[in-house]
Amino acid sequence: METDSYTEDRLLGERILLRQPKTGYRVAIDPIFLAAAIQPQPGETVLDIGSGVGAASLCLAMRCPQVRVVGIELHRESVRYAAENSQLNQLRDRVEVLQGDLLRPPPRLAAGTFSHVMTNPPHLNSNSNNISPYESKALSNLEGEADFAQWARFCLLMVRPKGTVTFIYRADRLDQALGFLIGKLGNITLYPLWPGQNKPAKRILIRGTKNTGGLMKLQPGIVLHNSNGQYTADADQILRHAKGIEW
Repeated sequence: METDSYTEDRLLGERILLRQPKTGYRVAIDPIFLAAAIQPQPGETVLDIGSGVGAASLCLAMRCPQVRVVGIELHRESVRYAAENSQLNQLRDRVEVLQGDLLRPPPRLAAGTFSHVMTNPPHLNSNSNNISPYESKALSNLEGEADFAQWARFCLLMVRPKGTVTFIYRADRLDQALGFLIGKLGNITLYPLWPGQNKPAKRILIRGTKNTGGLMKLQPGIVLHNSNGQYTADADQILRHAKGIEW
């Protein structure tokens, strides 16, 4: 469905109906892979930081029916869409997105209370020349008042001891991410998303556990596309069949 202001799109092989603006930030595959990377136990609560219109939160809640997801999003219009999407997918009882700034979070978010935190932080630094003219896309892609270190610091604040923090981030900024996370998270695991065979990764999943040690691990990751441009069978299992990632 398409109107003058928004479209209705489908994720996870028609399982999720997603209403999103026609212009500005548009959901791609990053939030789907982020949600697939979380392995919660029944009854656990997950925090989605920078949740946008709720794509990752909804995908996780659909795959894990006994898990509750809370999101925080700065852009007020995106929060409105996220609320509509929760209702459209009959997930209002398990998916809630709050409007707020991670530097000044809503008082309802209590530190150290989430079993898992997931986030797709802005991946362009403030000096980038590739800034979208659309406010929602610029807010989603461009580091503003909160840089990666502040974004990650908030993740660490909100997750409980022994809980996991998972990022999807630009592979070419991995050094910056690890420079902050090493010593603050243990059991850090890296999972590259390869666009195709023999092509460098553009995105990488990073997961670590709070208050633990453990060596860093580099997983084989996943190849997204075949030579004909279609998704590989492994990628299709995640994108269309709601399969979780096996770390």
